[in-house]
Amino acid sequence: QVQLVESGGGLVQAGGSLRLSCAASGLTFSIYAMSWYRQAPGKERELVASISSPSSPGGSTNYADSVKGRFTVSRDAAKKSVYLQMNSLKTEDTAVYSCNAVHVLRRTEYWGQGTQVTVSS
Repeated sequence: QVQLVESGGGLVQAGGSLRLSCAASGLTFSIYAMSWYRQAPGKERELVASISSPSSPGGSTNYADSVKGRFTVSRDAAKKSVYLQMNSLKTEDTAVYSCNAVHVLRRTEYWGQGTQVTVSS
C-alpha cells in the first residue's frame, strides 16, 4: 500500500517561512519523481515544484515561475521523504499543498492528503 503523508503546513505571516515534508511508504522511493502541487479556493491545481528520481539523468528540479527563488524542493533517500522549503511567503501562496509521486517508467501517480498553508498579510 502506497502512502504519502504531508506535514508542516500552518499559518504564517507574509515574509515568513515554512518547510513542508512528505513521507513516502510502500514504494521504491528512488524510482519515483516527486512533486508538490497546490490548490487555492476557486483555482485549478498547479504544479509548484518537482524533483527527479536520483536514477534519472540530470537529476533536475523545476519550479513554477511564481515561486522561483523562494521555494526549494529536496529529497532524502534514507527517510524516503521530499521537502519543500518555502521562504519569503506571500499571501498568494495560500493553498492546500499536496505531495505527488510518479513512477519513472510506469508513470503511475500517487497523492497525499494535502496540508493547508495560510499566509496572512
